[in-house]
Amino acid sequence: DAASTAYLLVCTALVQLMTPGLAFFYGGLVRSTSVLTMMMQSFVSMGVASILWYVVGFSLCFGEPAGVFGNPATYAGMRGVNVNEPLMRQGAAFVDGIPGLLFAAYQGMFAVITPALMTGAFADRFRFKPYLIFICVWLVVVYAPWCHWVWGGGWLAEWGVWDFAGGIVVHITAGFSALASLVVVGKRPADTEDLDVPHNVPFVALGTALLWFGWFGFNGGSALATGGVAVAAAVNSEIAGSVALFLWLLIDWLRNGRPGLVGLCVGAIAGLATITPAAGFVQPWAAFLIGILATISCYACCELRKKLGFDDALDVWGVHGMGGFIGSVLLGALADPEECGIPAIAPKSCVNPGTVTRSGEQFAKQLAAALLCAVYSFVVTFALLKAINVVMPLRPQEENVRKSLDLSEHGEEAYTPPKAYTPEASAQQAARAEGDKHVEAGMVSVDV
Repeated sequence: DAASTAYLLVCTALVQLMTPGLAFFYGGLVRSTSVLTMMMQSFVSMGVASILWYVVGFSLCFGEPAGVFGNPATYAGMRGVNVNEPLMRQGAAFVDGIPGLLFAAYQGMFAVITPALMTGAFADRFRFKPYLIFICVWLVVVYAPWCHWVWGGGWLAEWGVWDFAGGIVVHITAGFSALASLVVVGKRPADTEDLDVPHNVPFVALGTALLWFGWFGFNGGSALATGGVAVAAAVNSEIAGSVALFLWLLIDWLRNGRPGLVGLCVGAIAGLATITPAAGFVQPWAAFLIGILATISCYACCELRKKLGFDDALDVWGVHGMGGFIGSVLLGALADPEECGIPAIAPKSCVNPGTVTRSGEQFAKQLAAALLCAVYSFVVTFALLKAINVVMPLRPQEENVRKSLDLSEHGEEAYTPPKAYTPEASAQQAARAEGDKHVEAGMVSVDV
């Protein structure tokens, strides 16, 4: 299908753009002396996760079922993943209508951004070398199993759990893993100034714009074809994001006395994260309701973590973890009715006939899967970080954090520090200015 192939190519590029967008979003929210460290953690995931995905990650997620994972040999090194036929598995097309290599590339973009989402939680508390080790192992032991179980035809898919674009696979895994990381790395240095004050609000706005733009590929592209489902996913994403943006703004306005751009941006991300698992399964009215519930629940979770003393620097758990959790559970209650379950007799109004329909049983399945994912992600990530910390320290030295984490970790600074004033430097500057005047006067004389 040429139209679907072209559409998925564009969507792949859009999802790829989300990781740089995340870097700007997170980078603007942290201090000026750690902005490069934060952005580096997002950008490096584009390289590390993509390499791992090519070598074995795609096979672990979408290979032939082999217990916890897909068979790592099924598509190792993209073997048997072609551009002129759909992805074939056990003699049948796994995803029809688009080239297998395109499907692999598109899914790889999700693997890239998921570990990067966690970085906002442990800002200023993670050295670069252990971070590289962490995301490589995490992709194998946390992301790959859940991707296989839900999207790769694993036991949760067979049981009837649905996740349109990553509420469980992306947001719950990242959000609750981020929560586990806080238990291991602890809080930022108490005497560090302006911990929660963004250093560059325009960066936050730019990151939000890139993320929102990319989300049309993230959610809309998860239809894996052109047509009504892709349209519904894109429109529902816009509705939920817009509703949450404005309601978050209103809450901040009422509480703080003034509307803030940062709160507006965070609200938009909360709405987009919450609609993600349901985007291609619900009607626009349900997307509107999800936007409202996303605002209330995610805002409450962000306030709760403050009272509990968790130093989630950029509210990854409250926005992504709980947003994905709530959206995944609400899908069981807000999907189309039972009459949409059989494509042959489904009314024209159905969003995605033949897939998920709302019921008490479906709600229970979605809730069970979300709870299991949350617990699994937390426990496995906690154990993984504890193990890495035995081999090499996760946290940088506090003195480096206070001075400049960017300089100590990467030898670079985002902003050139102003030079200190000295009489000698002032005299030299005045002499240069006087010399420039004489040169200009001489040029005038020659011209005359």
